[in-house]
Amino acid sequence: MAQKVLILCTKNSCRSQMAEGVLRHYGGDRFIVESAGLEPTHVNQNAIRVMKEIGIDISKQKSKDVRSFLGEYFGYLITVCSDADKKCPIFPGVSTRLYWPFQDPPQTEDETPEILDEFRKVRDAIHAKFKEVAENGFPSVTAKQ
Repeated sequence: MAQKVLILCTKNSCRSQMAEGVLRHYGGDRFIVESAGLEPTHVNQNAIRVMKEIGIDISKQKSKDVRSFLGEYFGYLITVCSDADKKCPIFPGVSTRLYWPFQDPPQTEDETPEILDEFRKVRDAIHAKFKEVAENGFPSVTAKQ
């Protein structure tokens, strides 16, 4: 049976979108993956660009409000930034809540080599963590990590 996963950050524009894309890409039908934000905006074009560089297309993903998922059951809720971790609404049906923070890339869609390098650093960290989960499953936990 597929594990249902919700990945949460503040704007649902970059980190959570990348994580959703990685887990969906490598996890196949073992995971049902959604991402959402506390203050959703849109998927950052630089996030789309750097993910495409590694063969993962997130261009069709949409920024979603976390409130649209309230009342749904998730086996895992993963917050990928401290703001979302502190302000996350209560999801009574969540089996395991994890806090896996990643650096926030620049909040811009300017496409300079320096900005794209910052996005690549974040992408690579997220890629490593979520590919590991897709291939080996979630680590055994008894409390928030």
